[in-house]
Order: sequence, then structure tokens, then C-alpha cells
Amino acid sequence: MSAFARASSRHRQPFDPITAVLFKIIQAITYLFVLAVMFMNPVSKQGIIDPKAEYIITVTWPDKNPNDIDTYVEDPAGNMINFSSAAAGLIHLDRDDRGNLNDTLNINGKVIENPLNQEVTTIRGVITGEYIVNIHYYATEDNKPVPVTVRVDKVNPKLEVLYYDTLTLERKDDEKTAIRFTILSGGTVTNINHISKSLVAKAFKRS
Repeated sequence: MSAFARASSRHRQPFDPITAVLFKIIQAITYLFVLAVMFMNPVSKQGIIDPKAEYIITVTWPDKNPNDIDTYVEDPAGNMINFSSAAAGLIHLDRDDRGNLNDTLNINGKVIENPLNQEVTTIRGVITGEYIVNIHYYATEDNKPVPVTVRVDKVNPKLEVLYYDTLTLERKDDEKTAIRFTILSGGTVTNINHISKSLVAKAFKRS
């Protein structure tokens, strides 16, 4: 017998069926554990967004419209957001849109146009009292009226549309109060009205 054969015979272990069964059991337990973890932490479904907000205010105007419309929101404590102050208290202007300005992107040498005109404001907690939402015709390129759609959604515990309407801003510097509403302690919204109040003048006075 060669030296290699003698060395191989010395290191070869006899087959142990109990060890093999135990190994298979460990494999099965590991597989079941991985499955349990996957079901406890399922992969998020594509396209589902979990916004960190209690209420969402969306202001839109026609795609590719060149004019600049701004959103103003004031909370019960007098905090106010707009393009120059994107966060105050628990209200945040998450997206400021400037009409056609900055609506093109250069990606891998190709110019991509985003036609959407939309501003999004979130209220990230419940502070009781009245909220005021205004829209303002900040700048124009064609001097034409702009139809502006305002939507207010209550996010939790389920999505509920509280308000949806379209108003027309007739000319540059035109400002309208789209909606005023009151949030109660339990998060319920009441006292929806459209009593006019200028927030632009207040913002300019502060600055």
C-alpha cells in the first residue's frame, strides 16, 4: 500500500447515521427560522409610501405651466411656512415648485423634463386649533390666469380626503385663502371655511 493510501485510510472516518440525521435536523431548523424572520419582517411592497405626517396639503397646477405658484400655511401658534421658510413648528414644506424653473435634469447626457407642478406640505403632529392654507401667484411668464387645485388629506389612521377644490389665481400677486380648518384634540377636523386672510403680507412684514 502506498504512503498516500495509508494516510487516506488513517483520516477516513466511518459513516455515522446519527450524526447525519442530526445535521439534517439542524438544517431544517435553520430554514424554518429564516422563514419566520422573513414573515415577521416582510419586504416592503414597491410603490407604497409611509409618509411621516398626520396631514398632507397638496397644491398643484397644470403640467408644463410656466408660472410660479406658492403655498403658505399658518398653524394655531402663528408658525408659518412658505418658500423662504420651509419648516416651522410641526408644518413642513416638503416640495417647493417654481413652475418651469429647474424642471429639467441632465441624466447620462440626456435632458429629462419633469412637467409636474406640485407643492407638498406636511403637518407632522396634532396641534389643536385653526390652520390656514393660502395660495399665491408669485411670478408669471405668460400673464395668464392659473387654475390651482388644493387637496388636504388626513393620513392616520387611514387616508381620508378632507378637502379638494380648484381655485383660479387671475394675475401675478393674486392671493387666495384656499381653506381654513380646525383640528380637535383627537385629530378630527372641523369648521372648514374660506374666510380670507392674507398670509403673504404677514410674511413680508416679518422679514
